[in-house]
Amino acid sequence: MAINCQTDSTKEVADVARLPKPQLRRGKRRKLGTQLIQGEPDGSSFPTGGLRVTSQARAYTIWDVTSPAYILENPNGATLCIPTAFVSWTGEALDKKTPVLRSMQALNKQAQRILKLFGHHDGAFVASTAGPEQEYFLVDSSFYYARPDLIAAGRTLFGSKPPKGQEFDDHYFGAIPERVLAFMMEAERELFKLGIPVKTRHNEVAPGQFEVAPVFESANVAADHQQLMMLVLRRTAEKYGLSCLMHEKPFAGVNGSGKHVNWSLGSSSQGNMLSPGDTPHENAQFLVFCAAVIRAVYRHQGLLRAVVASAGNDHRLGANEAPPAIISIFLGDQLTDVFEQIKAGGANSSIPSGTLTVGVDVLPPLPKDAGDRNRTSPFAFTGNRFEFRAVGSNQSIAGPLVAMNTIIAESVDYCATTLEEATGGDPDKLNAAVQSLLTDIINECAPVIFDGDGYSKEWHDEAARRGLLNLKTTADALPQLVKPETEELFESYDVLSARELHSRFETYVEQYCLSIDVEAALAVQIAKTQVFPAAIRYQSELAATCANLKNIGYEFDTDTLDAVTSLVKSLQDSIARLEFAISDADESEPMVNARHHCDAILPAMLEVRKHVDKLEGFVADDLWPLPTYAEMLFIK
Repeated sequence: MAINCQTDSTKEVADVARLPKPQLRRGKRRKLGTQLIQGEPDGSSFPTGGLRVTSQARAYTIWDVTSPAYILENPNGATLCIPTAFVSWTGEALDKKTPVLRSMQALNKQAQRILKLFGHHDGAFVASTAGPEQEYFLVDSSFYYARPDLIAAGRTLFGSKPPKGQEFDDHYFGAIPERVLAFMMEAERELFKLGIPVKTRHNEVAPGQFEVAPVFESANVAADHQQLMMLVLRRTAEKYGLSCLMHEKPFAGVNGSGKHVNWSLGSSSQGNMLSPGDTPHENAQFLVFCAAVIRAVYRHQGLLRAVVASAGNDHRLGANEAPPAIISIFLGDQLTDVFEQIKAGGANSSIPSGTLTVGVDVLPPLPKDAGDRNRTSPFAFTGNRFEFRAVGSNQSIAGPLVAMNTIIAESVDYCATTLEEATGGDPDKLNAAVQSLLTDIINECAPVIFDGDGYSKEWHDEAARRGLLNLKTTADALPQLVKPETEELFESYDVLSARELHSRFETYVEQYCLSIDVEAALAVQIAKTQVFPAAIRYQSELAATCANLKNIGYEFDTDTLDAVTSLVKSLQDSIARLEFAISDADESEPMVNARHHCDAILPAMLEVRKHVDKLEGFVADDLWPLPTYAEMLFIK
């Protein structure tokens, strides 16, 4: 579910704004203010996973004062929008905002215990912070509206590799096309008006792919602003004759799009608690929080994989532009060295940052980071934060934030309890207790630390030897949400009850199956009503040409006709197999249905695609019914 950023009371605001001033009496204003704080929309007309049914539809919106209200403008006026939590009459969370707020509260509670051990008693709220980088594609609207698969599924179900794709890497550092730059600048202005601070815009690796990144904010506000950002990008693109694609893999064989969620935690008095400083081996507080993150990722790797699982993200994870489905953590040279020293008995030094000299007199020496970056890691330390790179571009960041906040709260709880018991309130015992704690965590969690190439086959083999999970599909990953230990985790920290957690599991399974249902039905329809007729027409032209030439005494090579005829027959057969796979689905048991979609329907769709894409290489361009990759990827 998307975060509910607009309550029913916004209509009341708009109506009142149009009243003559004498009618705007005090009672009306009081009623309006009450309705802004608490609204009552329908709580059953969207996927609830069984929490609400039509006969039990009462639900409430609650003004979230920690997330700024905003004015949403359109050509006919403006609407005051109130970021709200959304709960049922029973108090159970129907939204994504409420669990985010609960998880932030749980993290703060446990982090305060660590801070008190280090002598910080001011109680300043420790908030998780996030800065999600949004990748997206732009295509010309005329091509978009000629592709039924893009309109309904968000990705191309058919399309062969173009003669030129992203092989030259020339798009990444090339000039931003003028039309795209105009769109970006207007989108940034609209985002600024909504209070969303954007600091980065650039091309991405694939042609037609771009990225925008905001400034770090409180996790709750970042989640709200992320939803708004996607809305603004889509609406603004339309003004420039463009369509903005947020799907994780809109084009096969071309880089997909992620939403890298940079995560940290800090307070107004302590600043960023994941900033290591120049000598991290001496920064015991940082090391404890960092070790807590390492432990959380190791112990809850299945949960982290589950919260980024979707039908769209399955096409991206593990490909050559995204981290694998194996959850591991990258620390970099400096932190790896520090923790190796701790493991051996105690850290006495840190790799210095240094200076980079490039050998050109007119270029000044540059500060050099103490460690490199790793784009193949799904969970990487990048200087003063961790970057969760496995999140899909079309996903809300709320689910990943809930998971990260909660598992790290549990891990910080473990660290605080261990240190409290070891010191017994004696600060002189803290250093020894920290050394013992860090050593135990690194010894236990070392298998999840990996600084190498996550794309390589060797890493998959090594990860299996280390005992790490490799949950390649959504059908593999989602059961991790309802494992007893996951249920206990969320209930222990009052983030999600068992019913709330199971409702989300059922919703995600349903969404996975429905997404594939739409794609499969589209694949059949497009193949039958557009591709097959075009192929038959071309086959008829070839056959007629062969017959005419033969009649006047010319020998004509029928290889092309034979190939097209064979492909047309194979296409017919594959469509029939896909239709059977669709009809053979059993919706009575959600996970059985999900496995059928994963193991039967998706492979049948790929078989249809294989024949369609081969036909694209034969059928005359004037007969081919769909815009091709070569046409769509390069924006003019």
